[in-house]
Amino acid sequence: MGRHVECAMPIAPGSRPKDETSPLGIEYSGANLEQMDEAALLTLASEGDEAAFGELYARYQRQIFHYAARMCGVAAGDDVVQETFLAVLRQGGRFDPAKGTVPAYLYGIARHHVIKRLDRQGMTLSEPLEIMASEAIARQDTPLETMARERMIGVVRQAVQSLPPVYREVVALCDLQEMDYATVAQVIQCPIGTVRSRLHRARGLLLKKLSAVPSMAVASRV
Repeated sequence: MGRHVECAMPIAPGSRPKDETSPLGIEYSGANLEQMDEAALLTLASEGDEAAFGELYARYQRQIFHYAARMCGVAAGDDVVQETFLAVLRQGGRFDPAKGTVPAYLYGIARHHVIKRLDRQGMTLSEPLEIMASEAIARQDTPLETMARERMIGVVRQAVQSLPPVYREVVALCDLQEMDYATVAQVIQCPIGTVRSRLHRARGLLLKKLSAVPSMAVASRV
């Protein structure tokens, strides 16, 4: 039988055995574990399979850390990662592939902890009414590519961090982590049209903020 995860984390992927039988009776090797379907991998991990848990952690730890850090600050990144993967163990059997993807499930857990942290900071993921009522923001292509060309990454990060959390979130997921709209919609539990609308507003706000920076003004008109 396979080894079981108690609560220690992280588990080094290199510690996985070469050949093993999972708690569910599924035989696998270290090689095919890396090629295993993510839904099956999550099922094994949630049942306490150490090797599967280590592989799942290796695939998503960095992505979830960056999402949490962009939403709540770097100091919160590791905590949200740990809370997310501990929840995988505690919520064994809760994942339903018919309701969404593995990334959406994991980001959904991480988002729950992000919301709690934002709440403690007196912030919310609801859309500001004054921005929802505004129709003056012109449609723009993503400004992030233009910003990168101008080597103003520090300025861009500051601008992203200054966005209201509800808009910062879609920029972090769609533009910075390159997640598709359908998965983002599953993560934040809203229609795809809402994701597109929020991203449109977020990009407009970013462009407005960065146009006020002298070195970015010319680039924003290219």
